[in-house]
Amino acid sequence: MSNPHARELGDFLRARRGRLTPQDVGLEPGGRRRVTGLRREELALLAGLSTDYYQRMEQGRDLRPSDDVLDALAAALDLDEEERRHLFALARAARRPAAHGSEPGRLPRRPEVVPPSTRRLLAVMATPAVVLGRHLDLLAWNTMAEALLGDPAGYPAEQLNMLLLMFDDSRTDDRRCEYWEQQTLDYIGMMRAAVAADPTHPRATAVIGELSIRSPEFRRLWARHDVRESVSGVKTFHAPEVGDIRLNWDTYPLPGNPGPVLLAYTAEPGTPDADRLQLLAALHATRTGRTSR
Repeated sequence: MSNPHARELGDFLRARRGRLTPQDVGLEPGGRRRVTGLRREELALLAGLSTDYYQRMEQGRDLRPSDDVLDALAAALDLDEEERRHLFALARAARRPAAHGSEPGRLPRRPEVVPPSTRRLLAVMATPAVVLGRHLDLLAWNTMAEALLGDPAGYPAEQLNMLLLMFDDSRTDDRRCEYWEQQTLDYIGMMRAAVAADPTHPRATAVIGELSIRSPEFRRLWARHDVRESVSGVKTFHAPEVGDIRLNWDTYPLPGNPGPVLLAYTAEPGTPDADRLQLLAALHATRTGRTSR
């Protein structure tokens, strides 16, 4: 049986090779090229590997590259530190032998549970916050998040996923936001990190499969093979009642490895964005009086 971690490693290498041009690494382009990035033999030469060995790595063949080989590939591909860690994580998972007929390198699949203490923390936070599972499932949220994002309880449980919501056709107005693609890439990068840990997890397979079928835009962004371990950014929310609100967002790991993360949206105190956020929360409380989940 082929190794899913080896396949993921091959896909990652191929995507990163396609990102480089001969000029990027000091090579002459030479003649007509059928590929936009480096050829396999060019990358193999830069990394000091045989073309055959490197080709088998990209094909997801059951190889066990050494750390020295991985270091050479990381340098040849000009990987940043996060990408380098991702490369090593995939390769080391592929090296682990299967136990009792299971998939090699597969982590235990335990249900994701939000501890009561985390729910209490959400309830007292004076800013929008949610808990995301390792595959970006929305596990918990507070009333401030409802005011900002809408009530997640109106969605079927299997659709309560940040990636699925980002590509929800009923929320297409969000795609006009200048930060939509960047935040989507951050979520995709987080999903890539989860897939690296367990490429055949049924939840990852379901979410990626659904989006791959219905969204060419997702297929384009997923094929980039970007990876994020933890992210932060800026997002502008369109709130008709109070106007646009520009907020910072940050993720904070909760106990567990890999485990859920707390994602919080904050505004600089004393700014118009902070005032609009408080007004939006007050309007929501007046309308609903809902409690945190």
